[in-house]
Amino acid sequence: MHLISGINSAKFFSATAEPKEPVVCTKTIPGPKSIELNKQLGKIQSTGSIQYFADYDKSKGNYIQDVDGNILLDVFTQISSVPLGYNHPRLLNVFKDDKNIKTLVNRPALGVFPGKEWPDKLQSILMQVAPKGLNKITTMMCGSCSNENAFKSIFIWYQNKLRGSSKFTQDEMCSCMVNMPPGSPELSILSFHGAFHGRTLGSLATTHSKYIHKLDIPSFDWPIASFPKYKYPLEENVAENKKEDEKCLSEVADLMEVYKKKGKPVAGVIVEPIQSEGGDNEASPEFFQNLQKICKKNGSALLIDEVQTGGGSTGKFWCHEYFNLESPPDVVTFSKKLQLGGYFHNDDFLPNEPYRIFNTWMGDPGKVIILEEILKVIKEENLIANVQNSGKVLKDGLLKLEKEFPNLLNSTRGRGTFLAVNTVDGKVRDTIITNMKLNGIQTGGCGENAIRFRPTLVFKENHANIVLDRMRKVLKNL
Repeated sequence: MHLISGINSAKFFSATAEPKEPVVCTKTIPGPKSIELNKQLGKIQSTGSIQYFADYDKSKGNYIQDVDGNILLDVFTQISSVPLGYNHPRLLNVFKDDKNIKTLVNRPALGVFPGKEWPDKLQSILMQVAPKGLNKITTMMCGSCSNENAFKSIFIWYQNKLRGSSKFTQDEMCSCMVNMPPGSPELSILSFHGAFHGRTLGSLATTHSKYIHKLDIPSFDWPIASFPKYKYPLEENVAENKKEDEKCLSEVADLMEVYKKKGKPVAGVIVEPIQSEGGDNEASPEFFQNLQKICKKNGSALLIDEVQTGGGSTGKFWCHEYFNLESPPDVVTFSKKLQLGGYFHNDDFLPNEPYRIFNTWMGDPGKVIILEEILKVIKEENLIANVQNSGKVLKDGLLKLEKEFPNLLNSTRGRGTFLAVNTVDGKVRDTIITNMKLNGIQTGGCGENAIRFRPTLVFKENHANIVLDRMRKVLKNL
């Protein structure tokens, strides 16, 4: 990836006056001011998921400050969405340019009235980080709508293969209006247990991480395969984990055959390079290579969901670069660190007719301007290499904590700074996360019992050491 080799420049932190360490000044988090704001907001909307209210004017670099004055080292970063930390000076300057301000305030409906600079912006910014072999992009707003519309592109592609050069029939045009075949064909998307691909209706049918996301929501009869569950450390369980790969891949192949016979052929398979919400579950390059072969054999598209893993935090710009796939994935979705959403694909997944993949905004030029500056900083600061270095310190430290507290921690895993460690159970996990917050470290949970780490790309070795020191203190007190 071209962003890996960059030009070293002056250190970012000298310009931001980032705090040297966390500071906690209230006995509980949320503190009294956050609790009062929560009550105010609770009068007009649901607030059950809110942890505390932040003061973003005072948050700097890797540190988030709440309204009660607590300064936390943030290794959760808005659910893996903050690439350069808070209030990076380069980003604060972006909209001091009058032209950029006009782009921001005159937000266009890109599908019908794009600005004159839009083709160049896509080519010079987003296409410069396109996964190798994918020459087209469809922009969206968020991860869920990226996956949702990627499914539509896959279904259209699948039907176009069957239809060939024929035009839509009258039967197709009429039947789709009442949600019936042949215009609304019985097709499916295969996903994996533990997956998270969004909360909108179609993507929710492929999300299987927590019941609370799905309860009471009607869904589709689409196949769900097992995702590998590895034993750690990986180097000591090679043979067993290889068998786990084979078992899961066999299940994928069997499900494709079952759904073909049911009259609901699998048009596409969606998979995360590392299952994030579902527990930071990883799979081997060989698993993904063979999954791609199964897709090709069955005429199904392979969609790799890089909404959370994309943007550099795994030590490569795209996590699937680790897999050495025989050919590019058919579709790669993105959002979070890339500021807007969308998906990369090739010509085959470009609809021939207008309005088939469409909404009002179709992305956001203002976010692309921010992304342009982010990508410049990634290159100039050599931040992908920084992720690899700081990630090694954090991962090595977590492995040492495992050995020091084997009754509490196990199964450290991940790539770059995109890391996780298991606790003995969910109750212990939640206690550790709460106590780490009270010791100045903001992290998050995933799956049934995992603690996940999602720091910024400007997270350094000294930040990793602070996290590890505070975590050791919490574990000793348990």
